[in-house]
Amino acid sequence: MIPEIETKSAIEIKIFQEAKLKIALEYLSENSPFYKRQFENYAIALSDIQTLEDLSKIPVTTKDDIQQFNDNFICVPKSKIIDYVTTSGTLGDPVTFALTDPDLERLAYNEAISFACAGVSSEDTLQLMTTIDRRFMAGLAYFLGVRKLGASIIRVGAGVPELQWDSIIKFKPTYLIVVPSFLLKLIEYAKQHNIDLNASGIKGAICIGEAFRNDDFSLNTLGKKITAHWNIELFSTYASTEMSTAFTECKAQQGGHLHPELIIAELLDDQNQPVKEGEIGELTITTLGIEAMPLLRFKTGDMMKAHKKPCTCGRTTLRLGPIAGRKKQMIKYKGTTLYPPAMENILNNFSTLECFVIEITHNAIGTDEILIKIAAQEPSELLLGQIKDHFRAKLRVTPKIEWCDKYLIDALRFPKLSRKPILVIDKRK
Repeated sequence: MIPEIETKSAIEIKIFQEAKLKIALEYLSENSPFYKRQFENYAIALSDIQTLEDLSKIPVTTKDDIQQFNDNFICVPKSKIIDYVTTSGTLGDPVTFALTDPDLERLAYNEAISFACAGVSSEDTLQLMTTIDRRFMAGLAYFLGVRKLGASIIRVGAGVPELQWDSIIKFKPTYLIVVPSFLLKLIEYAKQHNIDLNASGIKGAICIGEAFRNDDFSLNTLGKKITAHWNIELFSTYASTEMSTAFTECKAQQGGHLHPELIIAELLDDQNQPVKEGEIGELTITTLGIEAMPLLRFKTGDMMKAHKKPCTCGRTTLRLGPIAGRKKQMIKYKGTTLYPPAMENILNNFSTLECFVIEITHNAIGTDEILIKIAAQEPSELLLGQIKDHFRAKLRVTPKIEWCDKYLIDALRFPKLSRKPILVIDKRK
């Protein structure tokens, strides 16, 4: 189930997307209060936007824009809205996104071809381990995508290893849709209850929300921990509410594939100019085929690399590498630029750690400070020293690290109404 456009030449994909872009721009100029105003304020003539390169003539859209003018992005009357979702608010106040019936159909199509990209077929059964309620788009998208693909789904929701294993044993799913660190809890439960992991019938896990690969696509510490105990394939999927689109790995596992019919992707620097090939830039997207709330040159805040070499799976589309970090969470610490995922990877090396949370603040002179709170069943100065040594070896700096009660850390990681664990608390203004 590879859409034909995903195997075309780079020039054919570019021409295809430029035609889609013209349709999107005309739609925005007619229906979007926000973009109508943008086009007028910046004297943008749609006739001047003929190629993907011409996108640079249009100002970017930011998360602040959507937070400030949320309703002005809606392009349809309220009577056409079928569903409302909100963003997780990881880097700011949550914003609302409306979806029409065609938007939900597009969402289902996106997830169906994304699952197929990872090798899932209509013969498979998937166990959904993320919430489908609380205005969460991901769970809804996964459910719709599995239906569109013709596969079966078991809606268990997040957490509760006992219930997850009860469902795995009872219904025998072949794939899990899961936050990867939760797989460690499933492994621990299986060991405690004499469950044979590799006789469970699970072939793979479609992973959401956490990185388990290094920059070169090799498994990081988290990925190695999982596969050391459980012989399953891990597939990374990157998406966001704003995009209504997923970048999912294929069997080659060399980055998430772009769907050209659904989204245009740019990687931009701080001056909103394209970065050179191979450099890290901020993913900036233009959605295609969305009816209620399409976005034009929206800066996601996620920093990553693009890979343009054709994939061994037959797709020729651009692929996105693991997220290096979020732009707003970039830290300048003792002359070194850090992103939280690098610190998380180091901490995941230590199996004796039960949990951790990273706090970022400004000190009295306005520079960045890092405090990492960690918990273990048997805290010791020896273990703390080993962790600090690992930071020095890998990142050349050692942030402040202190022992903390596990329950206090969990209270920070799972605030009220949170839909996923929070590992980074940024207190900088």
